[in-house]
Amino acid sequence: MFVVIFGRPACPFCDRAKALAARLESTGAIEGHRYVDIQAEGITKADMEKTIGKPVHTVPQIFVDQTHVGGFTEFDRYVRDQALLTATS
Repeated sequence: MFVVIFGRPACPFCDRAKALAARLESTGAIEGHRYVDIQAEGITKADMEKTIGKPVHTVPQIFVDQTHVGGFTEFDRYVRDQALLTATS
């Protein structure tokens, strides 16, 4: 399982998503993750909307194995629903 996070600098939810992905990677729950700084890469929300297929109002926008999960809240819920972290992780 591979996670891609599209975010921007100074975004607390982007930071939380990166930290959660790093934690998942360190425990072996995912193979890896990549953070894409949309400002540095010149990616607009309109560009993301074309890929996702619906309006994008916030960042981060997170994909798991190329499937759009949503923002940090949805990613956190996905991790919990899939039991990717145990109580001791």
